[in-house]
Amino acid sequence: MWRALVGPRVRAIYGASLSPDATAFAHIVDDGGYPRAVQRFLRGWRASSSRDVELPVEGPVTRVIHSADGHWLACEVAPDGASRTQIWVVTTDPDDRDARRIDGLGPEIDDGTAELIGWDGTQVAAILTGQDGVGQSCLIDPATGNRIVLDRRSAGRLVDSWAGASLIRVGPRGYRELLMLHGLTEIALLPYDPGSTTDAGVILDDHGPRRLRSGPDGETMKLYEPSKNYPVDSTQGYVRALIRSDNGTDHARLLEVTVTEDGVSYHVVAEKPGYELDEFVISDDLSTVAILWNIHGCSELQLLQYVDYTLSAPIPLPGMVASELSISAGGSMVSMTVESPWQPRTVELVDTRTLEWEPVDRTPMSGPLAAAPTLDTLTARDGTTFTAWRYEPPPGVERMGALIYLHGGPEGQSRPGYSEVFPQLLNAGITVLTPNVRGSGGFGRSFMHADDREGRFAAIDDVADCVQHLVDNGFADPGRIACGGWSYGGYLTLAALTFHPELFAAGVSVCGMSDLSTFYRNTEAWIAAAAYPKYGHPISDRDLLDRLSPLLRVDSLTAPLLLVHGGNDTNVPVGESDQMAQALRERGRTVRYLVFDDDGHEIAKRENRAALANAITEWLGTAFAKTP
Repeated sequence: MWRALVGPRVRAIYGASLSPDATAFAHIVDDGGYPRAVQRFLRGWRASSSRDVELPVEGPVTRVIHSADGHWLACEVAPDGASRTQIWVVTTDPDDRDARRIDGLGPEIDDGTAELIGWDGTQVAAILTGQDGVGQSCLIDPATGNRIVLDRRSAGRLVDSWAGASLIRVGPRGYRELLMLHGLTEIALLPYDPGSTTDAGVILDDHGPRRLRSGPDGETMKLYEPSKNYPVDSTQGYVRALIRSDNGTDHARLLEVTVTEDGVSYHVVAEKPGYELDEFVISDDLSTVAILWNIHGCSELQLLQYVDYTLSAPIPLPGMVASELSISAGGSMVSMTVESPWQPRTVELVDTRTLEWEPVDRTPMSGPLAAAPTLDTLTARDGTTFTAWRYEPPPGVERMGALIYLHGGPEGQSRPGYSEVFPQLLNAGITVLTPNVRGSGGFGRSFMHADDREGRFAAIDDVADCVQHLVDNGFADPGRIACGGWSYGGYLTLAALTFHPELFAAGVSVCGMSDLSTFYRNTEAWIAAAAYPKYGHPISDRDLLDRLSPLLRVDSLTAPLLLVHGGNDTNVPVGESDQMAQALRERGRTVRYLVFDDDGHEIAKRENRAALANAITEWLGTAFAKTP
């Protein structure tokens, strides 16, 4: 009997937040059970020591952030792995272990979720969202729990707050913009550009450690005047922000926006034509900006000297993919999460002056992913080109079959990071292809919008064209190709299995939607509202949703199917897999259904992810072994 191989024990650390003085940082450790927060000391008499941040709630820590004064740590935690989160605070004194929850101070949000955004000085910036989908963007005093509501609207998301001004993201997925709230006035930052996404930013102000300096040459700015009826600080005459946006172009870039009594102006600070700005972070003294670019899914790091906009040459990274930037107040050190196919997520620190790297816990893995995957370019049936990363089994391993593995989103992106599933698949002789079909992020707004609504049929065909690519190039036998994916990738798997059933020997859907109408009905209200432009409206586009729903085409699904779901998933509720499993069993189809009752949409618990990797490898191995 075919048996799954047991994968290596993995330790991942990520999500670091540097202290303002760069003597310590907090990060998340994932090496057993739920991911937890850890505080680590770099300098001083506690150097090289660390402590677990103890919270009286069972569940994964999803974010940890130092306060601007270095006195507090704010933690976002998801009880039992569910999608709804809470915010807890502790002091940075390792001898003070008292943790207190600071959200949920009213009955209107008791059944909602609290999202940790950052700090406004010594106050926690957060979004508290009730079951009605209306979010409260607010500041919370960590000592008392008292809160100041900055903004309240459906689908409104606080992005940054500092010294009396705040940035609020509004709009559904793919149609987002930032507004600045200054006093009681709401200010649009960029001209109207439907289909653009402006979704990240930081306010620059001289009321604290973030200090403004004189503006750039006015001739380099683009000016427009949405309104002149708003107050501006008379002591300085303007408020400024750095933002990430693809407004006016096809790829995200870094813009500087200035709000004055005469209007709003903006200019481009940094861009890389043809490639996306992934992330940026600026030091509190406004000396240094760290920038990550997205190059076909790989990361490229640059440093910008903000005083004169001088951009450094790309700095070689100790891995293929980087994310989660953090920077010290004086800009002397930058931290980030780095990973590669052979390297689990780890925190890396770089000195911005010497450009020397200081690894925190780098433990390279050995085995089938010791080499980089190959970037393939595919051409769809309608002529659209897209890319895919192809992972091949190690030399000497007999080829068994291939898996097309689809990312979530749909605006997510397949990148050459670390996967806990792929090593076992490759060891078993299974080639893995991770495509970025139309609708994927990282390739510009036109490509991201290419699967909106009726365009989703073409995205489903892209999956079928991945099969053709594997067969035509001799990477897989036509009868031994499976399809799998997580979240939206799980939905797209089910869609591919029902629209092109003759192409696949097996399927794996993890936390995927099976019926877009029931998904809308049962998911969180704010998640549903944000998805209307992507999938269609549940009322006016009901016919389109029905035609795109795999459950309503279930008679066509003939491949053996593994369904996996977290029992506490409120993003894609577990009922989506329940109804698909029931429909297949009623038709006598081969289906296995695995539910993790103590986990949610992310399958965050280490032991559950190990069981998931084993289940997928065993399922595909059995299916391929039965194929002639």
